[in-house]
Amino acid sequence: MNKRTVDVAILGAGTAGLVAARQVARLTQNYVLIDDGPLGTTCARVGCMPSKAMIQIAHDFHRRSTFGVSGIVGEAALSADVPAVMRRVRELRDHFTGGMVVKTLKFGERLLRGHARFLEPTLLEVNGTLVQASRVIIATGSHPILPEAWQKYGSRILTSDTFFEQETLPRTVAVFGLGVIGLELGQAMARLGSQVIGVARSQHLGGISDPAVLEEAAKILGDEMTFRRSVRGDISEENGQLILITDDYRQPVDAMIATMGRRPNINDLGLDTIGAILDAKGMPAYDLDTLQLEGLPGLYIAGDANGAYSIMHEAWDDGHTAGRNAVRETPVGVDRRTALEIIFTDPNIVAVGRRYKSLQEGSYVIGEVNFRDQPRALIRSENAGLLRLYADAKSGLLLGSEMIAPAGEHFGHLLALAIQARQTVHDLLNMPIYHPVLEEGLKEALQAAARKLD
Repeated sequence: MNKRTVDVAILGAGTAGLVAARQVARLTQNYVLIDDGPLGTTCARVGCMPSKAMIQIAHDFHRRSTFGVSGIVGEAALSADVPAVMRRVRELRDHFTGGMVVKTLKFGERLLRGHARFLEPTLLEVNGTLVQASRVIIATGSHPILPEAWQKYGSRILTSDTFFEQETLPRTVAVFGLGVIGLELGQAMARLGSQVIGVARSQHLGGISDPAVLEEAAKILGDEMTFRRSVRGDISEENGQLILITDDYRQPVDAMIATMGRRPNINDLGLDTIGAILDAKGMPAYDLDTLQLEGLPGLYIAGDANGAYSIMHEAWDDGHTAGRNAVRETPVGVDRRTALEIIFTDPNIVAVGRRYKSLQEGSYVIGEVNFRDQPRALIRSENAGLLRLYADAKSGLLLGSEMIAPAGEHFGHLLALAIQARQTVHDLLNMPIYHPVLEEGLKEALQAAARKLD
C-alpha cells in the first residue's frame, strides 16, 4: 500500500476546505486536499447560486401582477416556459460550479480523489493509499435530511441536491420544512405556477422568533403558499398517488420536497475508532473558538461538517480558522462576525445580531416600521413587510433585528456593520439617509427606538 506523509490533510473540497487549503499553503506546500464527491462547492452546485437564479426568474415573472396598477397592459399574455426556466437555472448553476471546479483542479497532485477514513488520529486511508498527516482538518460538508421511510417513493421525493435536475416543476407539491430552503423554493415554485403546500412541525417560519414579524411573514407568504404548521406530518401512497398527511389535512400531491435541514457528512469517517468524544447523534465534541476536537490535538472540524452554522460565509470563516490553526503550534480562537442570516423570499426574511428570543425582558427597546405606507416601497409596488430592531434600553446600543422587508438583504448588512462597530441608535441616526429611499423606513424604526430610550 502506498504511503504519503504530509503536514496537513484536508478532508473536503467545499468552501471550508478550499479556504483552509489557502491558509495552509501560506506556510507549507506539503499538504493534501481529499474529496470523494462531485467537485464544486455545495453553494455553487445545489445551494446559494441555483436557488437565487430560480428566485430571480420567478420574481421577474411575478412582477407582471403589478403592471396593471401602473398602466402597463398586456400582462395576461405573459407565461412561464418552466422547462426553459429550469434549463436557464442549470446553465447559471453550471457556470458558477465550473469556476469552482477549475480552482479546485489547480491543486494538481495535492488533490486526492477518494473517501478518507481514519485508521489512527493522524493516519488516513484513501482508496488504498495511506496518508500520514501531522494535522487533519475535517471539512466534509453535509447532505439533506431524508427520512428512510420516504426513500421508497423514488424520484417523487426531492431534496435540494436533486431539485435543480428536474426538467419541469410539479403541478402540486408539498414542501416539508419551512426553513431557508423550503421557503425560498416554495415561493419560487408558486410564482411559476405550482400549487405549493408548505408543512412545518414547528410553529415558526424561517426561524423567525419575533412574534410580530412571524405574524407578518405568515400573512405575506400565505398569500402565495398554503401553510400547514402541525405536530404530525407524513407522506403516504394510495393507488399510485402521493398523499400529504398532517394533523387534520390530507392532500394528493405530485411530488414532495424534503427541506428539513442538512446533516454533517461525518458518520463514515471512523471517528468512533480514534477516541473522538461523540454525542448521541455521532457529532464530535470540539472547541467552538479554535475548532479543535476535544482530546485530539491537531484535528479540526470546519464548515457544515461541525453542524454549527450552515451558512456559506460562516463556512469561509471556519475554513480560515481551521487552516490557520493547522499550521500553528498553539491553536487560537477568533471572534465571530456579527450573526447575519438572510432568506431570499420576497420580501426578504432577515435576522441580524441578537434574535428576539435571546433578549432579556426589560433590558431592551424596540423600534419598528411597517412598509405598508413607506413612500419608496409604494412606488416600487413592494409595500409589504415589517422591520423590528432591538437596542439596549440604557445605552441605545444596537443589539439585533428581525424583519421581513423589501430589500431586507441590504438592511441586514447595514445593521450588521453598525452592530459590529458597536454603534448606538443615535450613531446610526446621524448617518446620511437620502430621499426617497427604502432606508427611510429604517430611519423610522430608529427614531421609534430613540423615543423609548432614557
